[in-house]
Amino acid sequence: MAFSGALKANFFQCLKLSSDKVTRRSFQTASSLNLINSTKMSASIELKHGPSPVSHPVGKQVVTMIPGDGVWPELMHSVKDVCKQAGVPVVFDEKYISEIQPQQNCSLEEFVDAVTKSTVCIKGILQTPTGKGNTSELESLNMAMRKMLDLYANVVLVKSLPGLRTRHKNIDIVVIREQTEGEYSSLEHESVAGVVESLKIITAAKSKRVAKFAFDYATKHGRKKVTAIHKANIMKLADGLFLESCKEVAKMYPLIEFDDMIIDNTCMQLVSNPYQFDVMVMPNLYGSIIDNLAAGLVGGAGVVPGESYSSGVAIFEPGARHSFAEAQGKNIANPTAILLCAANMLKHMNLERYGNRIESAVYKVIKTGKVRTQDMGGYATTNEFTNAVCKVL
Repeated sequence: MAFSGALKANFFQCLKLSSDKVTRRSFQTASSLNLINSTKMSASIELKHGPSPVSHPVGKQVVTMIPGDGVWPELMHSVKDVCKQAGVPVVFDEKYISEIQPQQNCSLEEFVDAVTKSTVCIKGILQTPTGKGNTSELESLNMAMRKMLDLYANVVLVKSLPGLRTRHKNIDIVVIREQTEGEYSSLEHESVAGVVESLKIITAAKSKRVAKFAFDYATKHGRKKVTAIHKANIMKLADGLFLESCKEVAKMYPLIEFDDMIIDNTCMQLVSNPYQFDVMVMPNLYGSIIDNLAAGLVGGAGVVPGESYSSGVAIFEPGARHSFAEAQGKNIANPTAILLCAANMLKHMNLERYGNRIESAVYKVIKTGKVRTQDMGGYATTNEFTNAVCKVL
């Protein structure tokens, strides 16, 4: 069949357009296959080595460090040595603040600004002077910090350590306390000579907030039960409000079991059968009591880490708040609690690779049993324990 010149031109133009379309489609298909293969390879690398931004962070993150009082400035050296050995990509911005050594202080405002900027802080214990005769204000430095930063939820992780012998084994309890009100409201006055009134403040808003934090924590970490601790049989209005707030929040979490217990019975139950507890939530003073009692079940103040949260800031500090001033300069304090705080801090910062390494190294040293400080039944110094952890790393 014969074609005119115009028809031939149209035929070859259509043929060329069709060829170009096939070429583009082939290129797009190849590109898609390359993208899929690249994605699979990236996923394989992530599964094997962890997400790239976490495993190989670019630059270093700033962490505010409060050395604290007593033995804690010495133990912060352990944190820095271990982090350096592990290659942790953080820079510590040290701020010295103390109620018993005010001459070394930065201002409270400077501390708050630093923590607000970094959003993460590792903190030694600050000693608070006791008794009516001291020169401090009614509101301690610790309480002022927590209120200025709104650190409403304190979390203490009470967990048995492998290889450390205690009366009870396999304990795993989370103690959560509200720490911006309650008995720690600093509202005291002497109405007449010899009569002092101290006010306990409980609000529905803050009670519900810490209760929701406890249930959210239980949900996120696969916990099964939340227990509210109170004294509502005696303080019917204040603790009654806290208990009712917890019950109201519990209705929003039908998959989490909820119960409550009176504080004095809780102390007895903890030492006789601690396994009945999972997550515990309570007002301020009860939390201070339970934190220390529970710490004694798993080895004492030297092995229990803690952390405090606001909506935008996290501060990591030992769960049992003792400055251990009598051991200052003797090189005998146990760095386990503050090292576990550092590990938990790194996990919070999405540096899980480093946090897990440090945590595993601490556990391995304790489980091996060759290097233990005096509180764990050994003779090792603080430096020897720290060096043992560094050696494992």
